[in-house]
Amino acid sequence: MESDIIAPQSTPRKLPRPFSMHWGTGQITEEASFPGEYHEPTIQLLEYTEGPAEGSVSIRFCYYSHDGRFQRSPLMLGEEELVGLRASLARAPKLRALLQRLVE
Repeated sequence: MESDIIAPQSTPRKLPRPFSMHWGTGQITEEASFPGEYHEPTIQLLEYTEGPAEGSVSIRFCYYSHDGRFQRSPLMLGEEELVGLRASLARAPKLRALLQRLVE
């Protein structure tokens, strides 16, 4: 069934790009996303360059509206989005390696 779904290409956002959290700032260096029917689920690799978290990395699970606005609600994924994100992760090797550690 997975091979039946072809991931449409979303408009890539510029990488790297800055982010800021209370515990540090840095760059989003990799991103996997899939433009689903209702939103664009996204997984991001955050690399901290300043603040208490300097030198560490985080994975952010988030989504964007179809008009490109970052959303602050919980991320919900359907099967089609999982398949699309999996295909998109092929272009994000560091992020893919970290996620593999999550399931092994």
